[in-house]
Amino acid sequence: MTRLSINLNKVALIRNARGGNLPNLEQVAIDCEKFGAQGITVHPRPDERHITFADLPKLKALVQTEFNIEGNPTPHFMDLVLKNKPHQCTLVPDDPSQLTSDHGWNTIEHEAFLTEIVSELKAAGIRTSLFVDPEGKMVEGAKKVGADRIELYTGDYAHDFSKDKYTAVKPFTEAALVANQIGIGINAGHDLNLDNLKFFKENIPNLLEVSIGQALISDALYYGLYNTVQLYLRELR
Repeated sequence: MTRLSINLNKVALIRNARGGNLPNLEQVAIDCEKFGAQGITVHPRPDERHITFADLPKLKALVQTEFNIEGNPTPHFMDLVLKNKPHQCTLVPDDPSQLTSDHGWNTIEHEAFLTEIVSELKAAGIRTSLFVDPEGKMVEGAKKVGADRIELYTGDYAHDFSKDKYTAVKPFTEAALVANQIGIGINAGHDLNLDNLKFFKENIPNLLEVSIGQALISDALYYGLYNTVQLYLRELR
């Protein structure tokens, strides 16, 4: 079964809007795991608009499944990751001003930089994943720099799903086949939801993990957190 990692950024965003501790991010993390999630993901950004730097050690101390920290490997981000030692670090080429992640790494152009960063993380015992677009050469580049996994950026798939789901998923299936051939693990994330998740999973051979945040937290407003986690797990079975 593909593992479900729940991204808690939007929970933290609501909390920060009033400056208090409602909703309680730590309790939500505990409950997500209790309800069946197999991982917790956070993506701290420099302006701390959702996950704050102070959240990281608290979550590290309580997450019992898998703790995944995403972000752009700036010196400050790397310091945070190495201090808090998540099970997995997903490297994302975010600009500080970006509203959300919208593209993957050019693993060829940034080969030297990524090789150095990945080596530093792996030396600390942290599994490393690179956010990439569904292109075979970028998958091969991720393997070359030493990454353990790729995370396929699925924004384009989600955008095109309602037009033609077979065309939308095709490049992702092809990229996954390349990943399987060269022996690099496959994660995926961005705009996956209850409408498009099952089809994606069925067409990506050996999909290990999906990271889902905004759609899942939004669905929880209607269905409740427990029911929503169960619905997403059902799509991944």
